[in-house]
Amino acid sequence: MSPRRPRATISLASSPLAETNVEALRDAIRDLHGCESRWVEAVPVTETFEGETVWEGVVQVFDLIDHPKAKRAYAWSHETDEGKRRYVAVLHSGGIDSPVNAVKAAIVADYQKGS
Repeated sequence: MSPRRPRATISLASSPLAETNVEALRDAIRDLHGCESRWVEAVPVTETFEGETVWEGVVQVFDLIDHPKAKRAYAWSHETDEGKRRYVAVLHSGGIDSPVNAVKAAIVADYQKGS
């Protein structure tokens, strides 16, 4: 039996465009949302606010397997200021219906947390 990986943390991504390990994101989805997933596609996203880029990266899109509330998730990771890797996995639900809206939701959630 392999040791359990530490639980991933939802956070706002703010790093430059970078390729992410899909398997690590699948692990993060499993840890955060309790289900398996299947990779669908990678979508580059650039989010701006008042003419400034506030987030740029690649959002990986996954179909969820047997999740009780969502059929899809949008996931990415970034390096923190402390040099650690953080993972974001946003469920497709409500107004979150695309990689762009997932990034916007993560930005709003991070802002509301005061980070």
